[in-house]
Amino acid sequence: MDIIPYLPTFQAILNFIAAIIITTGYFYIRNNNRVAHRRCMIGALVTSGFFLVSYFYYHWTVGNVPFAGQGIIRPIYFSILFTHVVLALSMLALVPMTVSFAIKGDTVMHKKFARVTLPIWLYVSITGVIIYLLVFHFYTA
Repeated sequence: MDIIPYLPTFQAILNFIAAIIITTGYFYIRNNNRVAHRRCMIGALVTSGFFLVSYFYYHWTVGNVPFAGQGIIRPIYFSILFTHVVLALSMLALVPMTVSFAIKGDTVMHKKFARVTLPIWLYVSITGVIIYLLVFHFYTA
């Protein structure tokens, strides 16, 4: 069975799940439930890790997927895509640094980095779903 056609949907689902887990983890830490927060953040890491592996495999195999939308949606799409890609790349540094401070028990630095990392991670996860919907459902080639 060829899994390639199913990977974009799988990736969107992973992004959606990651956004839910990240948000849940945020609410847990706001309520001083560190154990539940830690579990959520580990879940978000694993989910995003699966996404990343799947994403690289898909694009290694398929290459670039063109956007078929025309008119005003085109600059909107590319604006979303540009910010998504730039911020996703920043996550490759931000997430490991934020996690490393948590592992070391440096809560001051962990909080400082998490205040930046969390909204970016959430934005990247949500815009990933939006990009999927635009490319594969609303404006197909």
